[in-house]
Amino acid sequence: MASRSLTKENNNLNFRGGNPGAVQYGNFINYYKFHPPTERIAMLPKDIWNTSEPFVGLDIGCNAGDLTLALYQFIANNVNKSCYLLAIDIDPILIERAKENSANPNIAYECLDFMNIEQKDLVISTFLNKCGVKKFSACFCFSITMWIHLNYGDEGLKTFLKEICKDSVTVVVEPQPWKCYKSAVKRLKLTHGEFPHYKNIQNRNNIEYKIEQTLLEMDGVCKVGETNNTSWDRKISIFTTT
Repeated sequence: MASRSLTKENNNLNFRGGNPGAVQYGNFINYYKFHPPTERIAMLPKDIWNTSEPFVGLDIGCNAGDLTLALYQFIANNVNKSCYLLAIDIDPILIERAKENSANPNIAYECLDFMNIEQKDLVISTFLNKCGVKKFSACFCFSITMWIHLNYGDEGLKTFLKEICKDSVTVVVEPQPWKCYKSAVKRLKLTHGEFPHYKNIQNRNNIEYKIEQTLLEMDGVCKVGETNNTSWDRKISIFTTT
């Protein structure tokens, strides 16, 4: 198993003060011990994934790939076409671990900061071209919006939502509620760290609703489904784009 080197390049990706929960980008080293993939998978509908083309999905913030593997199996069991997934994470160590844990040739793992739009577009266009499609069949964003918001601010979150809709036919979003923001800020503050945009975030009440409204204000975006709350008190919402 790879160890994390404390270089200047990846200092911001390391947990702080000996606390694995004190991370800046949500790249927890043992995330799936607390949120196993099975519950999220069980809540997803089974009848909306078929397309006329191969199913090509994007998993943003894939961590060590446990949920990606379960997601692939779920999709493959519920479509009548070939299935391919691109799984990305900002943390190179987690991506290396995901690659070690997966022997599935239809899943590609890439270390990528989605908010580096130029690099993101290059990686995505290369993968889509390889699969012979123009857009992802679905983009999965499980508990990632808070980390985008805290690190890139209100405008960064809007950009993120715009980009996932631009790149995908279906968008699956599981936003964190505001109480999770406060917990993340507290954990980082205890190690004398801070999120660069936290103090300037304007929309702090019912952030899940605000994210939904931002998506629905985009041309061609419609909400097609919503799950019950998970055991960690989050809903998964599903949108389509045109």
